[in-house]
Amino acid sequence: MTDAPPALLRRALLAAGLAALAPQARAARGPVVTVLGDSITAGLGLSAQAALPAQLKLALQRLGVDAIVRGAGVSGDTSAGGAARVDFSVQPGTSVCVVALGGNDLLQGLDPKTTRANLDRILRRLKQRRIGVVLAGLKAPPEIGRGYARDFNAVFPALAVAYGARLYPDLLAGVARSRAMNQPDGVHPNARGVQVIARGLAPVVARALAAAE
Repeated sequence: MTDAPPALLRRALLAAGLAALAPQARAARGPVVTVLGDSITAGLGLSAQAALPAQLKLALQRLGVDAIVRGAGVSGDTSAGGAARVDFSVQPGTSVCVVALGGNDLLQGLDPKTTRANLDRILRRLKQRRIGVVLAGLKAPPEIGRGYARDFNAVFPALAVAYGARLYPDLLAGVARSRAMNQPDGVHPNARGVQVIARGLAPVVARALAAAE
């Protein structure tokens, strides 16, 4: 057998390399979803595979939606922290941002007006950047005070209406106060709880992605 000419050999190797890279390139395609949040979205106490960004990607895939899901959760972050870093954390190319902040505001007993002002800054900035928004709300327990709970709970639907954002009313629906769904601290979802959150959130994110196309 005669040796192939060097130019031919190079082309053959290049073609083989491109063929090998094709599945990876396909896997990397798709709209980008960024999850801006706190320790719940960061996956405190969980592996990266069990955390919300990875589980949301899987839940979207089950709905037939291929997306790149980027985690932008910082443990301990309040709505003020999210507002301060929104441009840095929500990178260019994001189609939809899931805004899941306010839990630490609630734990610290911050004035709901302050939480609303901070979330307003985040949503306004995302709108300016033409990024679709899914706003994940939270339900304050009545034990914290009925007036406070009422005012806090009202923040999320009001902002969703003001900015035309899609609302997921309660990030912890089906998970809060469940021993089976939470880590021993009773605050942070375990792997099973995160799966419940991802399944509930995914259809709302899918609709937001469809609207952003």
